[in-house]
Amino acid sequence: MPEPLPCSPPASVLDLAPVVPVVVVSAVADAVPLARALVAGGLPAIEVTLRTPAALDAIRAIAAEVPQAVVGAGTVITSEQVGACVAAGARFLVSPGWTDALLAAMRGSGVPCLPGVSTASEVVALLERGVREMKFFPAQAAGGTAYLRSLAGPLPQARFCPTGGIGPKTAPEYLSLPNVGCVGGSWMVPQDAVAGGDWARIEELAGGAARLAGVRDAGGTCR
Repeated sequence: MPEPLPCSPPASVLDLAPVVPVVVVSAVADAVPLARALVAGGLPAIEVTLRTPAALDAIRAIAAEVPQAVVGAGTVITSEQVGACVAAGARFLVSPGWTDALLAAMRGSGVPCLPGVSTASEVVALLERGVREMKFFPAQAAGGTAYLRSLAGPLPQARFCPTGGIGPKTAPEYLSLPNVGCVGGSWMVPQDAVAGGDWARIEELAGGAARLAGVRDAGGTCR
């Protein structure tokens, strides 16, 4: 059989899949089989967080060996990290918050980015700077679906990837909102499954998350 074609990101990271797995990789050897399991389950966008020393090498390995994946870097908080992540092969960048310096570096990187916000003022500030797509973090602690629903009226031009405290039971409520393009979560990559190399379980969980696309489409968010 021919090799699957590499996955090319659309104009928006928010439109790749209903869920972006937020992955913490402790061992580089886990990166490729983990990414393959997620892609096989229907989740091509993978956010590897910069929370471990293995993160950049994990991004590099996925970029080189899993062309069907759209691997990105999360927990990006410095301009130096922006350059290192893109050099490693990251195809999108996600930050928990933003400053003007960090935003300039991310927007100048040549790859899509999702700067983090948790207040209406931060959203307005990004809109002033021409940014319409953002990470809403920490989603549950910052007000959850009720907060995002309240933003949709006065700020309909902003689209979000809520992340933080979201699981399979709460994800559908987020995805039903018109200003939510996708959600970030880690429930499809439980630590015990990664530690035990149970890639079949991760693929199954990813498949369940991918099927949430129907909820997102019913909510009226463009794909």
